[in-house]
Amino acid sequence: MLPWTNRAGNFSPLKAATFALLWLPAAYLAIRWFSGGLGPRPVTEAIHQTGLWAIRFLLLSLAVTPVRKILRWNGLIAVRRMIGLSALFYALAHLLLYALDQKWMIAMIASEIALRIYLTIGFVALLGLGVLGATSTDAAIRRLGRSWNRLHKIVYAIGVLAVLHFFMQTKADVYEATLMAGLFALLMGYRIAERRGLPLQSPLVLLGVAIAAALATVAIEYAWYALATGIPPARVLAANLHFAFSIRPAWWVLAIGGSVAAAGWARSLAGGAPQTRPKRAVA
Repeated sequence: MLPWTNRAGNFSPLKAATFALLWLPAAYLAIRWFSGGLGPRPVTEAIHQTGLWAIRFLLLSLAVTPVRKILRWNGLIAVRRMIGLSALFYALAHLLLYALDQKWMIAMIASEIALRIYLTIGFVALLGLGVLGATSTDAAIRRLGRSWNRLHKIVYAIGVLAVLHFFMQTKADVYEATLMAGLFALLMGYRIAERRGLPLQSPLVLLGVAIAAALATVAIEYAWYALATGIPPARVLAANLHFAFSIRPAWWVLAIGGSVAAAGWARSLAGGAPQTRPKRAVA
């Protein structure tokens, strides 16, 4: 089965568009690399960009299930495995570029990963993505049976490790890391709400999750500055109420969560039965 075809072998516009979009960051990064657009330290910038896209695609893969349920769009499940594998691809590129930056000195790289805790955390997350990637084939799904679902729940732990790695390697300016943490909290909020029996088709539930995730983002940002930096956390907390210089991550999380709630409300107004579920969900 090709990346742009469905199980029947027919062309799938959704899969084709997803496949093309997943390659765009790599293509843009390559163009900037060869045109000298990555600045005086192109490898360092490429390491940062591949790591950023790895966590973005990891979160996007986690978004497929709640969005599918909220919008009642079961066909979306067809691209979840593709997005998850792209997260693995960019994470591997992140590691390889780090190895390039270290002149391919394998012994020193292994020592750095073992001794620097943020590198250890990132490497464990990469190993987890590798396990998920290796077991994402149809043959692996059939072989593992019910154990496949239990195994793939480690994606939540991988998400936590990826966010923590992002925070630790960023050090001072953790704006992007805080945003990723907030979006992860939003995605976990949808799952917690569903486990508690709350309907994800309810706009009030979705709005409640969005508000809770935004508050969690503020708490995460405050805690990081309080525990890991010398910057007064109260000043960072106050910055969430001022928009003269930037919009803090919590507001973006609230805006995204609110948009999802609005989309869920519009879908509920449109009515109609959910689409037919595929015979087998893929990772």
